[in-house]
Amino acid sequence: MSFLDDNFLLQTKTAQRLYHEHAKAMPIIDYHCHLSPEAIASDRKFDNLTQIWLEGDHYKWRAMRTNGIPERYCTGDADDYAKFEKWAQTVPYTVRNPLYHWTHMELKRPFGVEKILKHETAREIYNTCTDMLQSDEYSVRSILHQMKVEVICTTDDPTDTLEHHQKIKADDFGIQVLPTFRCDKILAIESPDVFLPYLEQLEESSGVSISNFQQLLDALKQRHDFFHEQGCRLSDHGLNTMYAADYTDEEIKNIFQKALQKQTLTEEEALKFKSAMLVHMALLDHSKNWTQQFHLGALRNNNTRMMRELGPDTGFDSIGDFGVAEPLSRFLDKLDNSDQLAKTILYNLNPSQNELFATMIGNFNDGSTPGKIQFGSAWWFLDQKDGMEKQMNALSNMGLLSRFVGMLTDSRSFLSYPRHEYFRRILCNLIGNDVENGELPASEMEWLGQLVENISYHNAKSYFGF
Repeated sequence: MSFLDDNFLLQTKTAQRLYHEHAKAMPIIDYHCHLSPEAIASDRKFDNLTQIWLEGDHYKWRAMRTNGIPERYCTGDADDYAKFEKWAQTVPYTVRNPLYHWTHMELKRPFGVEKILKHETAREIYNTCTDMLQSDEYSVRSILHQMKVEVICTTDDPTDTLEHHQKIKADDFGIQVLPTFRCDKILAIESPDVFLPYLEQLEESSGVSISNFQQLLDALKQRHDFFHEQGCRLSDHGLNTMYAADYTDEEIKNIFQKALQKQTLTEEEALKFKSAMLVHMALLDHSKNWTQQFHLGALRNNNTRMMRELGPDTGFDSIGDFGVAEPLSRFLDKLDNSDQLAKTILYNLNPSQNELFATMIGNFNDGSTPGKIQFGSAWWFLDQKDGMEKQMNALSNMGLLSRFVGMLTDSRSFLSYPRHEYFRRILCNLIGNDVENGELPASEMEWLGQLVENISYHNAKSYFGF
């Protein structure tokens, strides 16, 4: 078997059959990503391979820094080819890191380049792909069509005008691009320099003056309603752990007033406020039959010097080790107790907690919707072969893999769609191995093929109502 051939990652004949006859042809529903709506609205054509491949990609920046590449070639002022050349020099050193697989899969699709990227091939590959990017066939929308993308859910702040989404919808170019309600900044009450300016933005976007807690809720509801009108059906929260402290309404009103007056809050007060906000936003989601997503477990911005110089989301985050079971249980139970728990996807970043998440979802599945509470796809540091296998094995052992809504890119790059192929190959290989080991019946290939198609596409389409 040669590197990245048609049967890449498919170790058995059964796995090959499942992938080629069932998974491969399925369209893509990318229900969580960080793609730019503006780039889709304008149908951007990138000037060169560096722009489409390295802009904003902190995965690659981390590898380059580790390989001894100075920052100017990552986020700095080096010219585009110089940055690409340094990345090409780094690629051979990424062997056994998922970047090695992703890099060559992304060159193969959509560019058709099958050469190994290294310093010796850098100029040829750069020129070939850059030339292709000048063609209309490699504009953003054309690439999405090539990859058989059907639905994209971007990640958007509640204060966003969604003007780019409106243009995309008006153009009707054949792919649904929908916003997602991501309101992390409203939880930053312990940081007045972030929280208070954000309240001003929220006032402006909602048209609601915010001088008390009820007005804050009114402003958020106005934005939630607006997002719903624009087709939004998902919310998202990026948290280190779940917030589920006990509180009273009076306490939250008083805490909010203290924040408005720039008084220092205690850690307990900040936790109560965050807990209350999560509940109120969850109730809004339930009222509109949205799906709420929680990305849990990241320890962010570890390098304070680089945080000062570059800001967040630049490659200085890691897996955290937080106590999540008890607050997560309390949060879900509070909503379930009043029968107001929306469809929920829980994403875990710490692999030692996979079984915790896989069992937690079973506590709150109530028979109303298949897989109502989901153990989300392996993400960030875990969206690689080992991480995906561990997530699917935990879900299989303690839940129903057959009801899993499958893969997403969680990416800022328009070249990341081969990650869906990567996931599907890994899924087919897991099931194929079980069949050939006698752990699943070979006589049920029709059902197993349907299961693969469901996890690849149909489960998500049905679950989200797209």
